[in-house]
Parts: sequence; structure tokens; C-alpha cells
Amino acid sequence: MSDDRVMTIREMCDSFEVTPRTLRFYEQKELLFPIREGQKRLFTRRDRARLKLILRGKRFGFSLEEIRQLLDLYHVGDQQQTQLQRSYEVAQDRLADLEKQREELNAAIEDLQDQMKWAERMLASMSQQKRQAG
Repeated sequence: MSDDRVMTIREMCDSFEVTPRTLRFYEQKELLFPIREGQKRLFTRRDRARLKLILRGKRFGFSLEEIRQLLDLYHVGDQQQTQLQRSYEVAQDRLADLEKQREELNAAIEDLQDQMKWAERMLASMSQQKRQAG
């Protein structure tokens, strides 16, 4: 596929594993700007690059507003230095949040495992008592 080739909404959905509704939502939120030909939407190389960044940002837990702000910095005119700097700062904050969530999740897993071990011991004890009584 040539980089300059436009893609239909179906081709975009197939390539990026998203729904047409997702693409229309991102268009409505002014994150994507497909060419409109009547009811038809045609997505350019720029739209594909933007969608790739949107999906990556969502996977990392960035809000759509954060993603929009980062994408808007592309045209600042400093060879994307401002965009890269701001992206790095947002990523640092998000990484700290994810690491905190991981710690909380690890603690919850450990607590649940302890409760399950306790339940196993209680069930085994009850089962043993039942056998002895019967």
C-alpha cells in the first residue's frame, strides 16, 4: 500500500481493529480529519498516523484531551521538540500512576490469595470433622 493512498472507513477498521463508530467518534472529537466525499470518509496517511498515536495513547491510559493536546503540538514548528517534551512529561506522570496501580493490584492479589488459603484450610477442617462425625 502506498503511503499516500487514502483508505475507506472499512479499510481503516480492518487495519487498526477498530469499529466505524470509533472512527466517527474520533472525527467528532476533532482528532481525525478524513476527506469527505458525500457520505464517504477517506482517511489519509496523516489520519493513519494520528489514529496510531491515539490508540497508543489510549492503551497507555491518556485521556482524549491529553492526546488532542499532544497531537496539536505537532505543528508548533520546532521539529516536534515541544511535542516530544510534553509527551515525555505526560508519559512520566502516567507511568507513575501505572506503577502505583500495579502496587495496589499486587497487594490486593496477595490479600485475596491469603483469604483463599484460609478458606481452603477451613473447608479441609470442616470436611475432616464431617468425616470423623460420620
